[in-house]
Amino acid sequence: MQKLEGTGVALVTPFLKNKEVDYAGLEKLLVHTAKGVDYYVVMGTTGESATLTNDEKLKVLDFVKSHNPKKLPIVYGIGGNNTQAVVQSIKQTPLKGVDAILSVSPYYNKPSQEGIYLHFKAVAEASKLPIILYNVPGRTSSNLTASTTLRLSEIKNIIAVKEASGSLEQCMNISRKMPRDFMLISGDDLLTLAFYAIGGHGVISVLANVFPETFKQIKERSQKGDFKKAAAAQFSLLDINGPMYEEGNPVGVKLVLKEMGICEEHCRLPLAPASKELKQKVKMLLKGMTIKKG
Repeated sequence: MQKLEGTGVALVTPFLKNKEVDYAGLEKLLVHTAKGVDYYVVMGTTGESATLTNDEKLKVLDFVKSHNPKKLPIVYGIGGNNTQAVVQSIKQTPLKGVDAILSVSPYYNKPSQEGIYLHFKAVAEASKLPIILYNVPGRTSSNLTASTTLRLSEIKNIIAVKEASGSLEQCMNISRKMPRDFMLISGDDLLTLAFYAIGGHGVISVLANVFPETFKQIKERSQKGDFKKAAAAQFSLLDINGPMYEEGNPVGVKLVLKEMGICEEHCRLPLAPASKELKQKVKMLLKGMTIKKG
């Protein structure tokens, strides 16, 4: 799955003021991100998938398929904490034109490692498409350990893990023992360079919605072994990264997209509108960065 190496952008779902999907804004976003990303991730957490209906999700997916300016690969999010429901969703969702499924580790019910393994085994058996595991303990309240990830990597159509544990030690333990055809993908924008350095294959990024060319620089410079220049590109994201998550994702990144003229900042409840303080902070930070209006 070399076509899924590099930068995947976890696309936001633009909304109009009435909270309907803003397809004009989505089209602008697809054109903008195509400048530097390698594939699209549709209906991840950043896409506010938890607050879209199934019909809306499929309409967004169809729109991305038909408005894909560079015909980039597409990864679609299907996950949850009800294994049977996830399996049924995979079987019933029309996935023609999708290259892989991103599936989050079960959240809230905090299963054991054996439970997580059996969950993903059932998901993989139900899917005709490759599966990318998604480990994000900050949201799920349970960690997909390195040993369980490696065990799952032995299942034929489980091809990668998006690792957002924040533990480089855990990620290195995966990298040193994973099969040659298994991919280690960063789920943390600020660890992108570090993942390349330890043998990782890229990132599924929130900030690539606004800075796709920066992630392209990190990838290309890392691949050339020019880690000094790659680090300079990575460091350019340091100040802006924190505020992106202060009031929930994608509240912050949508503020930047509005400043760029790509879409409005509207999110759906329970995400509240950005505070005046956050808006001011983001505007101040952007004054010191180079952004291009959409």
